[in-house]
Amino acid sequence: MTPSVRLQEMIRVIRSARTQGEERGIIQKECADIRAQFRQSDNGERSHSLAKLLYVHMLGYPAHFGQMECVRLIASPRYSEKRIGYLGAMMLLDEKQDASLLITNSIKNDLSHSSQYVQSLALCTLACMGSAEMCRDLAPEIERLLRASNSYIKKKATLCAVHIIRKVPELAELFTPSARSLLSEKNHGVLHGAVVLITELCEHNPDTLDQFRKAVPELVQIMKGLVTSSYSPEHNVAGISDPFLQVRILRLLRILGHNNDTASDAMNDLLAQVATNTDSSKTAGSAVLYETVLTIMDINSESGLRVLAVNILGRFLLNNDRNIRYISMTSLQKIVQSDHNAVQRHRGTIVDCLKDQDTSVKRRALELSLALVSAVNIRSMMKELLIFLSTCPPELRSQTTSGIFNAAERYSPSKRWHIDTILHVLTTCSFTRDAFWNLVMLSHFFNLSSQQPLVQVACWCIGEYGDLLLKGECEEIEPVQVTEDDVLDALETVLQSHMSSPATRGFALTATMKLSTRITDNVDRIRSIVSIYGSCIDLELQQRAVEYNALFKKYDHMRAAVLERMPVMDKNSPGHTNGDTSGENKEPDPSKPKPVEAGLLSEPASQVCDLLDLLGGTDTPLQPNPGPNSTPTTTSSADLLDLLGGLELTPVLTETIYEKNGLRLKIQCDKQTETEVMVTLIGSNSAQNDITNFNLQAAVPKSVQLQMKAPSGNVIPAHGLGQVTQTVVLNNPNKVSLKIRIRVSYSNQGAMHQDTVQIDSFPSPACQPSISPL
Repeated sequence: MTPSVRLQEMIRVIRSARTQGEERGIIQKECADIRAQFRQSDNGERSHSLAKLLYVHMLGYPAHFGQMECVRLIASPRYSEKRIGYLGAMMLLDEKQDASLLITNSIKNDLSHSSQYVQSLALCTLACMGSAEMCRDLAPEIERLLRASNSYIKKKATLCAVHIIRKVPELAELFTPSARSLLSEKNHGVLHGAVVLITELCEHNPDTLDQFRKAVPELVQIMKGLVTSSYSPEHNVAGISDPFLQVRILRLLRILGHNNDTASDAMNDLLAQVATNTDSSKTAGSAVLYETVLTIMDINSESGLRVLAVNILGRFLLNNDRNIRYISMTSLQKIVQSDHNAVQRHRGTIVDCLKDQDTSVKRRALELSLALVSAVNIRSMMKELLIFLSTCPPELRSQTTSGIFNAAERYSPSKRWHIDTILHVLTTCSFTRDAFWNLVMLSHFFNLSSQQPLVQVACWCIGEYGDLLLKGECEEIEPVQVTEDDVLDALETVLQSHMSSPATRGFALTATMKLSTRITDNVDRIRSIVSIYGSCIDLELQQRAVEYNALFKKYDHMRAAVLERMPVMDKNSPGHTNGDTSGENKEPDPSKPKPVEAGLLSEPASQVCDLLDLLGGTDTPLQPNPGPNSTPTTTSSADLLDLLGGLELTPVLTETIYEKNGLRLKIQCDKQTETEVMVTLIGSNSAQNDITNFNLQAAVPKSVQLQMKAPSGNVIPAHGLGQVTQTVVLNNPNKVSLKIRIRVSYSNQGAMHQDTVQIDSFPSPACQPSISPL
């Protein structure tokens, strides 16, 4: 039985194993025989044994004991053994193993071998698993082979040079002179390798772009020859002459023509010729056209050529292959902002892709459709999107509703149309993102209690604008007349419905509480409804009810201020993204701080009680103490004062109230009236490390109302490179002398610090607080 038959017999026996345990037994027996063959000094079976071991390795079993045998066979003078040795090295060795360094000298010798096949084995192995050390040692040999006369060796040497550049980028300059000369070769394999090598050189070293841009006319001629050449069986693929080389050349032209008018002008005619003469009915032609489109869009091409590229992508949308449709819409999504009108011509085809059975194609079609919505086509596009919403898969509903809300907010032709559209969405789909609830004002919802987002939006609107609902004023249609009892009955129905989620009940309870300041005849009923939920099993609802009961009893004088209407949203504020004119779904930038909604700081109850105890619970007016000298800080420049015609601005005065461990806390008075003081606390850090978990708490006498706005952050950069600010508003209706205690807590180098500082007075007109030692 010949050795080759023994290998085939081993494969047959392994494949005939019925169980995994039986297969493992056969593998273990064969590996034992292979080890015995390797231990013998010299015989003709070693290469066949290594071939069997490589098959075992392909099945996933350990084969590391054959690494040294690979090294021995590579050094053998026999080609048959050398071939198996190099194959084993590529499969069993990698650059992390020391054994790979042992074959460096053998590869170097074989690169100078008289046989081109031995040279080819060495080149393939170096390109496959050559480490950085091997590449540095053998790079001169590869550069020498690039100038060889043998095309078979040249094409392998170019690809080996690509591997060396990727491993050791500083060796790129060694291959730059030879790479340009390879473009004059007629062999397609050498040309392909040369284009790949030049592409790699341009990507790793942008300084070489100017040098290789001189080769654009030569590349254009090669490409024209491929496009206009007659049938060649050796290179023809589905009627396209060497599409692999065409794709590589187009990618290189895209790099060379980027942001360069001269190079772009030189390739415009070629790109137009490829775009018009290439058959897209086959996959090979579609690949060439797709690369052509990408090149046109990435260089400084003419406007007519860009329209031609968009039309090609439009034809791709009609292709039966879903992969081609997907990449077409992906490309259109990238250029929809720069070539919006050209993409609009294919709007109908894009909308038809919403009916595709593939979810990924639907997602791309949805993103592109939303990007195409404008003030001109808002009605027709919204009709298509609403149809899609009713049938789209659940994983796309949230994205669809959010996109519809965005488009309706930006392009709605009228307020009535806007409200009707959003109402239609909410009644159709219950997967609505929280960020868009505040876009809607509704007046009826009770027959659709199964749609929780709709009910929540309606509860919010009734709580905010219940008084307007009772007035029954409407410009477009005859309003429905409702009474206070009708409104409260509806909210109570939501609270008692078994279909209402805990979040929905929270909306309804808050709306009921807000109505206590908007209606007059049913306040006692509202108080009764709220008190019922003070013992609710749901903790969130119970907490709300207890707090609202406290507003009725202990803090009734503050109820109107606490429950006043939400301020009108400023669409031009930095944190407001609805109505973004870019039309794209922007990802949050991790380098920028997220906008924080202003509100009262909530702390654990024990901390709040401790902080209030610091004031001793007295309402007695305090005598102001004279404050220390303050240093004025002028915020405007002399040039600005000149522009204002000599207007004198009062300088802003700041006072340091705390300084310890590198943290400096200053207070600045922004506004002061008889009953209100607005101050800003400014924290800076002069230490070597950032201060983290920075937090401020404040306490005032019971007769003073305190409101702390959200801080600008909780991390203060080191070396004074940034600040954290927090605004505090003090409402003093009794006009008593003000005092406030500030608790400062922060982390510095992993250690927590907590201190308290007291501000005894805010004398008028300048904000110069008096600081008392604690």
